[in-house]
Parts: sequence; structure tokens; C-alpha cells
Amino acid sequence: MGMSVGSPDSGEDEAVIAAINTTPLVDVMLVLLIIFLVTIPVITQNVAVQLPVENNLARQTKPENIELSVTRDGDVFWGAQRLPDNETLVNRLKQEAVKVPQPEVHIRGDQAGRYEFVGRVVFAAQRAGIQKVGFITEPAVPGSR
Repeated sequence: MGMSVGSPDSGEDEAVIAAINTTPLVDVMLVLLIIFLVTIPVITQNVAVQLPVENNLARQTKPENIELSVTRDGDVFWGAQRLPDNETLVNRLKQEAVKVPQPEVHIRGDQAGRYEFVGRVVFAAQRAGIQKVGFITEPAVPGSR
């Protein structure tokens, strides 16, 4: 239903406007779009943590440190001696864990080996009560990234 806004005595018959004016609709939609674009980054929440920075520390080789090597097939070596099973590793680590000061365990894992094999050694050290476990890697070659 249309409405005439002119004076009643103008005498002109104006046609009834039946089209919907979409300009206010577009204005409201643009305002809502801007509001959503501004508030979305506020909604995304991150916990403030300090991420580690890559660094290479020179390894301090002490005679009391325990060096374990894990091959790509999952074989574990204590120094140069192959250990037959995981329980042998746990028992030997328990003997070392009671020493004061407690030795560090350095794990050398083969790059082509599965993480599961290295994880078993870490778990064995945890079961034995070893406090310090470290991983030995090759230093990064400058410009290799």
C-alpha cells in the first residue's frame, strides 16, 4: 500500500510505489559485516606461552653420563653393548639412578628409526627414576633451512 505525501489540492494522481527500498537493508548489512570483522579477532583466544628458541649447546661429556643409542630397527645399545630387552635397560638404569649425583642419560636415535623406539627408552628412563634425559643431534648446517 502506497502513500502520497503531496498536498491534497495538487490534483496530480501519482502512481503508487510498490517497490521495496533496499538501500536501508544494504546499509544495515554493511554495518553488521564491519562489526563481525572487527569482533572475530577478539573472539579468537590464545594462551600466552613462550615458545622455545632453537639453540645448540655444547655437550658436556662426563664419564658418569650414560649414552644410549637406538638403531633404526629398535635395538638399544648402552655404549657399545647391545641390550637384549627393555627390562634389562630398566634394571641397569635403576642401578645408575641411585648414584649421587645422578648421571644424565643421553639418547642418540637413528634419524630413519621410528619414534616409538626412542619413546620406549625415554619411558624406561622414567620408570627407573632418571631425572635428566637429553637427546643428541647433529648440529644444523648453516644455510640448510
